[in-house]
Amino acid sequence: MRKLSRTFMLMGILALATLPVAGQAVSAKGHERLVREVRHELVMLPYYGVFDNLEYKVEGFTVTLSGQVTRPTLKPDAERGVKGIEGVEKVVNNIEVLPLSPNDDRIRLAVYRAVYGHTSLQSYVLRAVPPIHIIVKNGNVTLAGVVATEADKNIAGLQANGVSGVFSVTNNLRAERK
Repeated sequence: MRKLSRTFMLMGILALATLPVAGQAVSAKGHERLVREVRHELVMLPYYGVFDNLEYKVEGFTVTLSGQVTRPTLKPDAERGVKGIEGVEKVVNNIEVLPLSPNDDRIRLAVYRAVYGHTSLQSYVLRAVPPIHIIVKNGNVTLAGVVATEADKNIAGLQANGVSGVFSVTNNLRAERK
């Protein structure tokens, strides 16, 4: 009986030793899982859309959120969603809430129509979360996301530049292939 209880105790200690401890490095597989789950939580937010840009970085058990949102409630919703993921110990929320501006709202819609209305970019609008995000702050436009080709990236930038009232366009789109 004593030998059996020692065996169970040893098995318990070994099981505890395999659990991650705060400050311990995350395995590559665990890191991939966290990255996948964080991305899933963010794209599933009910009010996340084309005029918001959420980015994240996973370092160990800490997730750093950044980007810009138009709705103030999206910032705490993103943090709450990521905090609920198993394995996340800390969330640093650096998401910027964009200022309310009727002029920026007008520019957002005009850039949306110009970009997604172009024939070579229309297929992107059919996705659940369109991949070209349009961020407008004080008349300055930033395009973020991923497009298929360098040509699509350039077309989106040109279309946004052609919108009346836009002061500048920063094209941060990434092309999957050149």
